[in-house]
Amino acid sequence: MDGLRTITGVDERGARLIGALLEQRYRVDALLARGGMSSVYRGLDTRLDRRVAIKVMDARFADDRTFVDRFEREARSAAKIHHPNVVAVHDQGVDRTVDGNLVYLVMELVDGGTLRDLINERGALDTPLTLSIMEPVLAALAAAHRAGLVHRDVKPENVLIGHGGEHGTAVKVGDFGLVRAVASAGTTSSSIILGTVAYLSPEQVTTGAATARGDVYSAGIVLYEALTGVTPYTGDNPLSIAYRHVNDDVPAPGERLTGLPPALDELVVRATRRDPAARPADGAAFLQELVALRAQLSVPVVPVPVPEPTIQDRTVPVTPVDQARALTPPPTDDPEATSGGLNVADLGQPAMATSNATIVRQAPAGFRAMGPQGTRAMLRTDLDQAQPRPPQPPVMHPNLGSPSVGFPVPPMPPPPRKPSRAQRGMPPPKRSTNIVLWSIVVVLVLALAGTTTWWFASGRWTTVPNVAGQQATKAQTVLRDNDIEADMTHVWDNDVDAGLVVRTEPGAGRDVLRGDKVKLVVSSGPPRVPDIEPGTSVDDAKQAIKDAGLQPGLDDGLNDFSDDVPEGTVLRLDPEGGTQLRLNERVDIVLSKGAEPKPLPDLRNKTKDEAFAELTNLGLQPVEGTAAFDQDIEGGRVIGTDPPAGTVVNGDSQQVTVVLSNAVTVPDVNQKSQQEAEATLRQLGLDVEVQNLGGGGGPVLAQNPPANSRVQPGTKIVIWTVP
Repeated sequence: MDGLRTITGVDERGARLIGALLEQRYRVDALLARGGMSSVYRGLDTRLDRRVAIKVMDARFADDRTFVDRFEREARSAAKIHHPNVVAVHDQGVDRTVDGNLVYLVMELVDGGTLRDLINERGALDTPLTLSIMEPVLAALAAAHRAGLVHRDVKPENVLIGHGGEHGTAVKVGDFGLVRAVASAGTTSSSIILGTVAYLSPEQVTTGAATARGDVYSAGIVLYEALTGVTPYTGDNPLSIAYRHVNDDVPAPGERLTGLPPALDELVVRATRRDPAARPADGAAFLQELVALRAQLSVPVVPVPVPEPTIQDRTVPVTPVDQARALTPPPTDDPEATSGGLNVADLGQPAMATSNATIVRQAPAGFRAMGPQGTRAMLRTDLDQAQPRPPQPPVMHPNLGSPSVGFPVPPMPPPPRKPSRAQRGMPPPKRSTNIVLWSIVVVLVLALAGTTTWWFASGRWTTVPNVAGQQATKAQTVLRDNDIEADMTHVWDNDVDAGLVVRTEPGAGRDVLRGDKVKLVVSSGPPRVPDIEPGTSVDDAKQAIKDAGLQPGLDDGLNDFSDDVPEGTVLRLDPEGGTQLRLNERVDIVLSKGAEPKPLPDLRNKTKDEAFAELTNLGLQPVEGTAAFDQDIEGGRVIGTDPPAGTVVNGDSQQVTVVLSNAVTVPDVNQKSQQEAEATLRQLGLDVEVQNLGGGGGPVLAQNPPANSRVQPGTKIVIWTVP
């Protein structure tokens, strides 16, 4: 009855919230999901007229000052993550009412369902769809890890799929930091296992440590479940499942579902290693490997269907009777479906109250054990109760004195019967001689059988050693010592120094045939911007940037003029060559726009050669036009250009017509003889009219126009002569 009252109280309070206005701003409209520590409602920000999702924390947390302080800090941290695949946090606050305080979080509303809904609808997802979902999930984790924030509860319920995005669907990760806030509410990580049991990393179970590599482990379990439709572990109860995370290796999904690419199997196994150091370092490293795998397998990007959402109700009474009932396996005819009160699909998934998806056991005094969307609280000391029985000792072969390996050694057949020595008239042999001979035969046969068994069972196999972080040459030696050939390849890596081993493929701990080749992936260190010569084609520059582990980009706003680099070719890179960046960072290619348009200079009164030289230096093509008369400019010098001075022209073989002056400077012919004066003037293209004074024939006394004046060609010059 106490449990019934607890459920009824929660339902009544939730019903009263519908239509309420939190802090006179956020209107609560409809219930979307309800969990052990919170309920999520569709709402409206009345100030901005924006549809939002409102997460209202359970009243038990609202009275805990430690939780409220941590909740506010974690909400602020989550709000700092600005990424298209992270559910945006808009606001957080406390609405104080007479019925009690309401601690709430206002988030972006994703109109759709969750990855859990999609798996429930379809079961195992195909490889293209799985990778199309996991890429944005890992991109969100990478953004959080760069900001120093660990999710701690990566699972299908926290992967939201809604309308919108580049391909019509948006995949987003939510609930960053909320598990960490719950962890502060009256307990310590040293005594409590907090999280969703099906997705907990081994270190979260054993020590409570939550790191980026722990998120990688949980994301690897999500990838496994998306590919197969089920989580890798089942057990008699949630504690036994947590025990398996600590003591068992996650199997490859290909062992459950045939047809998966081996490289995808290897990625899942590597992401879920029990040793955190053997996993990808963080979400960015996991994403890099997933993108490389997609390219290797040529897997297309496909649209992600929006699943039908289901209202998730996980409110459970917290009473010893109900908790004991929750730990009792339900009756079922299918032994494969049992997992300690939860079938395979229930682990960390939406469930009705009877499945006890939130509360696992009676929590310690002072700790409020319920959490978001299947998050669990378990005593770490209870792991001892979940340990399986020790294995039985192997059957010993009576002759070898050691465990049989592979298959039993058959008993020796009796030797063929021969006539006795007495029948052949021979004395009987000594008994000791027969025993020695038969002992030798038995030992040899058993040794041969044991060697053959060992070889076919395990002897021809060897285990790939862990050489990550070692110098490449040393790693090659270690592999050779284990009868493995190294096929070395280099990759860019943000975190591993150049020359050190990043990983092996297959990974450490995997069995391979002796003499086989194993890919030894060696770090080239963080990528650097390549040096690109000016004038390089855009395609060649893009390829060089991709080969350096970076992403090429073009930005027309960065392009610039150059007198030396042809238009449309590479002028430079931004950042410049040699700059160290992180893997897949963007490098902009700055293109040349050709010679910068320049205004024509004023070339008046310059000689033809001077004008032509100056125009040529500007990248222009000068040509001589029809000469014209200008009284102020000496003949042969420039009187103007076409286009005129000051006009802005492009330097791509633009012609400029140079107009020269044809003015003739009248020479001084006074005191010259008539014949000499006429010859001088006519030689300059001038006409001559002679006026004789008193018979003429003598020297020139005067001329008109006067000497040194400028006239047009053919102008008549009058001279006066005397006898």
